[in-house]
Amino acid sequence: MMKSFRYDAHPMGMLVSTVAALSTFHPEANPALAGQDVYDDKKTRNKQVHRMLGIMPTLAANAYRHRIGRSYNKPQNDLGYVENFLYMLDHLTENKYKPHPKLVRALDVLFILHAEHELNCSTAAVRHLASSGVDVYTCIAGAAAALYGPKHGGANEAVVRMLEQIGDKKNIPQFIEDVKNRKKLLMGFGHRVYKNYDPRAKLVRTVANEVFDVLGREPLIEIAVELEKIALSDEFFIKRKLYPNVDFYSGVIYRAMGFPSDYYPILFTIPRTAGWIAHWLEFLDDNEQKIVRPRQNYQGSGRRNYVQMDSRKQNNFFLESTVSSKQKRRMVAIEKPGKL
Repeated sequence: MMKSFRYDAHPMGMLVSTVAALSTFHPEANPALAGQDVYDDKKTRNKQVHRMLGIMPTLAANAYRHRIGRSYNKPQNDLGYVENFLYMLDHLTENKYKPHPKLVRALDVLFILHAEHELNCSTAAVRHLASSGVDVYTCIAGAAAALYGPKHGGANEAVVRMLEQIGDKKNIPQFIEDVKNRKKLLMGFGHRVYKNYDPRAKLVRTVANEVFDVLGREPLIEIAVELEKIALSDEFFIKRKLYPNVDFYSGVIYRAMGFPSDYYPILFTIPRTAGWIAHWLEFLDDNEQKIVRPRQNYQGSGRRNYVQMDSRKQNNFFLESTVSSKQKRRMVAIEKPGKL
């Protein structure tokens, strides 16, 4: 299935689609086919957990290899979780290839920090989907789809693009002024939960230095450090409690490790799968949870009298404004045939 994607397919599009297809390989674990009580059996449930956690790094590595035109590597049972992932990414023809231990540790720390973080957008999607009784693979695919969005899983990519646009430390003061005047967006600062310095960001900054020791210093880190220094001393940001979050430095680390920017959400998806599954399991064990149906506040039209179809005012907006001339020509011919 993964080999059938276009050569330039986005890795997250490949991953979401493939994870969604996994349920077709395990019909015995699909409530729609095997019965709604199939997950009452803890053995069946745990088997899907192991499958999902095990296959995610393989699918992620395949998406990367597909993009660079390389054949897929099979996972190795004698390697650790992160070590195995890096092996599948980078192994070519070497005998007994093993990734650098410092890079393994750095990515392991990042994976732990990204594994779970309460009821965010993608995690809420898991619980919402789980409430319908759908299989776990579709739940995880839906969560990954939510993470695909640039406002969620693409935040660290946005930070890298911001730092690239700044370009040099001398441009930071002007950038700060543009942010204050709402001309530019400051990415990687602020959080819906943390109203002070994100504790994860401090750890990520330490990891960055460990990666640079192995691969060399990423030039963008100089801009990032200076931007943080200036922003944290500015009353505008202090008053609004805007501090660096986990995305501020993680993108720079991924860049230093050679990952393309559109692969960053994949590196978020792999560890967050563990958190999603934890919420899925919790939802299954909560007997008070019903199918999710959020309340809505209707703000449309009030009571209206019924008007017969042939007496209703014609609305030609669609015909006049949103279609091409070619389409209009066909629609006029079909709906309003003229007379000679």
